[in-house]
This record gives sequence, structure tokens and C-alpha cells, in this order.
Amino acid sequence: MEQHIVYLSIGSNVGNKIKNLKKAIKRLSKYDRVDVDGVSSFYKTEPQNFKDQEWFVNAALKIKTRLKPEDLLAILKSLENEMDKDGKPFRFGPRIIDLDIVYYDNLILKTKYLEIPHPRVHERCFVLRPICDIGAHTIHPVLNLRSDVLLKKIEKQEAQKVILLDEED
Repeated sequence: MEQHIVYLSIGSNVGNKIKNLKKAIKRLSKYDRVDVDGVSSFYKTEPQNFKDQEWFVNAALKIKTRLKPEDLLAILKSLENEMDKDGKPFRFGPRIIDLDIVYYDNLILKTKYLEIPHPRVHERCFVLRPICDIGAHTIHPVLNLRSDVLLKKIEKQEAQKVILLDEED
């Protein structure tokens, strides 16, 4: 079976956010046919859409997998449910863990449950900044632009909303 390169966005804004991310990464790496190949730096990021909540800690993962996109999504949702039995209270609300598929090879896919590349990646500094740590030259298959180029387009207005965390934070 063919091995696929996938970039994931991961975030948390409830409880010990860094611990939540590390726990999710560790759990994800234990799944068969999922190899965590890269982890970005961690960033403190301002919430989007619903502002009246704690800031997030976000990162990006580069994984190698033989799973189909739908099967990978099922694993990510299962992991979210394992770690956060109550789930997020509403769309864009606070959550213990959030995992999203951003890129899956050069795939363009839109189903009822999944859109690849992530439909708002090009608008989100909190996704692009960590991805650029581990895959700056990754091409957005719809826009046909590298991730670092997309980041430069939005970075000036979004930079103050994404702050690199030290290991001690």
C-alpha cells in the first residue's frame, strides 16, 4: 500500500494545553499505520470566531500513513472523543483537543464530512505558522502556492495572534 504524507493541525485551550497536545501526539503515534514524522514548535494563539475563551496552544504534525483520508479522520475523531468525553460545547468553542487534516499529499477532496486541503488554511496564521516549521515548501493543491508564501500573505495582520512558546511555558 502507498504511504501518504499528511499535515495535521492540533490545538487545545482547556486545562493543561501543552500536556493535552503531547498526550494526543503520543496516542496518535500508537495507532497502526500512523507514523508521526515531525512536530512543529508550540504556539500560543488567539481564538478565532468566538473570542470569549482562553487562548489556544497550537502545533502541526507531519505524519506518514497508509490510511485513506476517511479512515484517518475516523481515528482523529476517536482520539478527540477519548480525550474529551464531553466534546466542545459549540462550534469554535473551547476544547481539550482538536485535530484537523490540513494537507493529504496533493489530494483535493470534498465530501459531506471532510474537505482537503482544509478550507480555511490559507486564512489561518495559527495553522500555517506551525506547518511552516515542518513543511514550509508544502504546496496548497488548490491555490498552487507553498505554505510559506501563504503565510507571508497573512502574517502581518495575524502575527500578534500567534506567539512562539518556550519549552518552559
